[in-house]
Amino acid sequence: MFNLRYTLIKISGRKGIILSFLTALCSMLYAFCFAFDHSAWTNELKKYVSAEGKVNYAEWVKDTVGIDLYLKSLSDSPPQNIWHKNEKLAYWINAYNAFTIKLVLDHYPIQSIRDLDNGKVWERIWITLGSDTYSLNQIENEIIRIQFTEPRIHFALNCAAKSCPPLLNEAFETVNVDAQLDKQAKRFINNPQFNEINSTGIKISKLFSWYKGDFKPDLITFLNRYLSIPITDGTKVEYLPYDWGLNE
Repeated sequence: MFNLRYTLIKISGRKGIILSFLTALCSMLYAFCFAFDHSAWTNELKKYVSAEGKVNYAEWVKDTVGIDLYLKSLSDSPPQNIWHKNEKLAYWINAYNAFTIKLVLDHYPIQSIRDLDNGKVWERIWITLGSDTYSLNQIENEIIRIQFTEPRIHFALNCAAKSCPPLLNEAFETVNVDAQLDKQAKRFINNPQFNEINSTGIKISKLFSWYKGDFKPDLITFLNRYLSIPITDGTKVEYLPYDWGLNE
């Protein structure tokens, strides 16, 4: 009798493990097979953004049908609870970047995005997604940074400025958002245009000062994950001037 009960419990336990595995697998399959389609955004980026992240606003402003349709698709399909975490993250990064581009296109030609709203353009509440309306600041600081605690987003979000990390000329996607974030981090941190790294000290982007608390466990350790040449603790850190000129 004892052996029978033990066998039944063992089988039941295995069924529970199998059921949990199948549930997780179904969730992953749903996330990756039915994820939000950002291909329309990739098409726009490939047309108007160079491999180096320079944006051809002068040409883009002549035909905004594509970006307008993509923004409508974002507005019509806000993130749902059933969505995989990566799907939500890709959605919010793409939304931030696409609405930033739209803002510039609506006012182009301008010298800097800070020419708009007396420099407080990020505070403007104008982005409608589903039944809610947001500012760019809310998307970045109240949603992305809070919900995902992902420091690499600082190399993915683009503020339309020359000193911003270059805009990736493809959409972030559920299936490879992690690899894309790694690519952006390495690309930005090792680019001497944005960060000057040498044995006597480093001069880095002000992003690392503004968001210092996001880079765990500390800034030097974080940078060393991506630097081609590691730096030591105690290295003198200075911050470069930030160029808010348009990233064109």
